[in-house]
Amino acid sequence: MKKKKMIKAFGIFALILIVALSAVVSGCLLVMKQNEASDEAVTETELPQPEKKVYTGTEEAIVEQVIEDMTLSDMVYQMMFVTPEVLTGMGEVTQAGETTKAALEQRPVGGIIYFANNFESREQTGEMIRNSQSYSQIPLFISVDEEGGMVSRLGENEAMGTTQHPSMRTIGDTLDPQKAYEVGAILAIELKELGFNMDFAPVADVIINEENTEIGDRSFGTDSENVAQMVENAVKGMEENGLSATLKHFPGHGSTYVDSHTGYSESSRTIEELRACEFIPFARGMEAGADFVLVSHMTLVNAIQEKVPASLSKEVITDWLLGELGFEGIVITDSLSMGAIVDEYTQADVAVKAVNAGADMLLMVPDLETAHTAIMRAVDSGEITQERIEESVRKIITLKAKKGMFQE
Repeated sequence: MKKKKMIKAFGIFALILIVALSAVVSGCLLVMKQNEASDEAVTETELPQPEKKVYTGTEEAIVEQVIEDMTLSDMVYQMMFVTPEVLTGMGEVTQAGETTKAALEQRPVGGIIYFANNFESREQTGEMIRNSQSYSQIPLFISVDEEGGMVSRLGENEAMGTTQHPSMRTIGDTLDPQKAYEVGAILAIELKELGFNMDFAPVADVIINEENTEIGDRSFGTDSENVAQMVENAVKGMEENGLSATLKHFPGHGSTYVDSHTGYSESSRTIEELRACEFIPFARGMEAGADFVLVSHMTLVNAIQEKVPASLSKEVITDWLLGELGFEGIVITDSLSMGAIVDEYTQADVAVKAVNAGADMLLMVPDLETAHTAIMRAVDSGEITQERIEESVRKIITLKAKKGMFQE
């Protein structure tokens, strides 16, 4: 009898123990679930900002400090100007959070270009840009195609609260350079408010072929002197208000018939014709202080020896733009995702050719790792010298220092 009572008592004790243990386990699981829910509730904008090294001293001292801290791999990434989608490997990007932070730590690119699909509101856009900058050890060039007219990524969206400018042809037809200055100044003020520090504008092309579909009314017009005055003043309006201007599309895309976005595009202009017309607005824009020149993908069949797109031509970039015209700013290719490039060349070949031609930055490579690996291998093999890479990176970091980006 006593034995049965002992067994019964033990059973009751065991049951109580099991219930107690179950309660503890359940409590632990509940805490774990609450913690998981808490983690999921942390939005990308609430991520802590990483510690950044502070660079001080003169512009020259800052440049030397930054370059000393960079590996060759870092330098090659710094030459890349990409979309947020290519940077992160994500779909349509409208915010910058943990994925962007990790991507910038692994791939410290030099710049990000945004498009209309990245913009929902002023608050969202400003936050996305601020976060991206906060995650990058080296300040980013943040840019957009905001020309006015049909190329207005921000202006076409009422939620952005920016000015919708008329086409540049409309501005050019006024024959009043002050109008171009006003457009440049308004672009600078409004873009800076959102966090942009650069614009892929103004268009410096002179329309030679009135049937040109790629440029059309994006150009100030058909008279090279009038276009030059407009470009000069648009650049001044931007640069004097703190926004880096980009002259495009060197050496002048106004004579072509085929849109290089869709495929091979050529021009029959000779070097003499280019010097007498198309070069003039670019030269004036450079004198006015444009920080960037974007090189087109058209092929000059009568002006250069090697029949390649201008963006891959050493004659066009090194001999004409840097040599003859004396440009000291940053040379950037047109988008390397365009048909004139992707239909004719591999991504690896394009990256190496562009750098060897004299380009400082590669715009919108379709695959960041492919371009980076190709250039690294070319340096390793001696096809590209490390000095060539350092030359471009020094220009990039120097401009960032000059613009006070390391103090922001």
